[in-house]
Amino acid sequence: MNAKSIAGQLGERRARFALSSDSAHGRADHWSVSDFVALTKPRVMMLAVFTALVGLSSAPVRLDPLTTLAAVLAIAAGAGAAGVLNMWYDADIDAIMSRTAMRPIPRGKVSRFEALILGLFLGGFAVVVLALATNFTAAALLASTILFYVVVYTAWLKRATRQNIVIGGAAGALPPVIGWAAATGDVGLEPLALFLIIFLWTPPHFWALALNRADDYARAGVPMLPVVAGRAATTRQILIYSGLLALASELPWALGFAGAIYGVIVAICGALFLLLARQLNRSIEADRRAAHRLFVFSIFYLFVLFAALLIDHGSGSFSPMRSSHDGRTVGSVHAEFQSGAVRSACCTVNFSEV
Repeated sequence: MNAKSIAGQLGERRARFALSSDSAHGRADHWSVSDFVALTKPRVMMLAVFTALVGLSSAPVRLDPLTTLAAVLAIAAGAGAAGVLNMWYDADIDAIMSRTAMRPIPRGKVSRFEALILGLFLGGFAVVVLALATNFTAAALLASTILFYVVVYTAWLKRATRQNIVIGGAAGALPPVIGWAAATGDVGLEPLALFLIIFLWTPPHFWALALNRADDYARAGVPMLPVVAGRAATTRQILIYSGLLALASELPWALGFAGAIYGVIVAICGALFLLLARQLNRSIEADRRAAHRLFVFSIFYLFVLFAALLIDHGSGSFSPMRSSHDGRTVGSVHAEFQSGAVRSACCTVNFSEV
């Protein structure tokens, strides 16, 4: 299946879906609040908030608790807006794929117009609140992240190239940078290291999922790497990115903003990640378990890394605990807030919402 045939099939399906959805669901009935919540991709939102909080905690400046709460809520709303607009645009292929067919728009619970209005409102609200609560740099980064995810990844890359996840992963990697910028007003080396970790984590995570969903993606006309390059090429790429991820994950320790315990944890987890990637690369095509094991472990891997960083900085061991407003120590409130985020993120079992 080449890119032209995929584009042609997708164009026909999109036209048919647009006609049917706009006429049948111009204004959806029987919706509930849970349908609109589902549009925001709550699990992905949790991941964005969790990693943004690590960026906040890594910064050498501390916001007061109220400003921290406003920043986190704005980042959550921004992530939710990106999810809603993604579902609005992808409603045609969501209706084709078995994994996404039960989302609110394909089921007719929410119309595409309603989703578009909600997404635009949440996005605008998030950017304005973050600008007012913190600074323009953080707000501009949040706006850029939403636009990149919706326009560059969803509307362009996802349906046009096998490198969709690689390039599009930049959007999911930006929350720690936004968190840091919210506290400091600029971008430093530390949040860029966190960005790199998530950026390199994204391809093996999603390709491991896509290996067992290749038929689904092919039916929807999405040129995921397993669909257009095959299993062998995909598992080789997963192994390469896993090695790069293991190296990049040591950067927080190497740069001195994480402790030795973090370094040891990352070394062990990185070795396990590489082992699972190698097993997948050597597995036979009929073995679906190897890809599933790597996919599940990748979720655990990212959570453990960022939780270790969050605990490091929550304890005040590796960064100054000074307020960006009047010098008051707010470490105890901040640490309590972080502890709640770790518990919440621990309940998140799946970040596979592409």
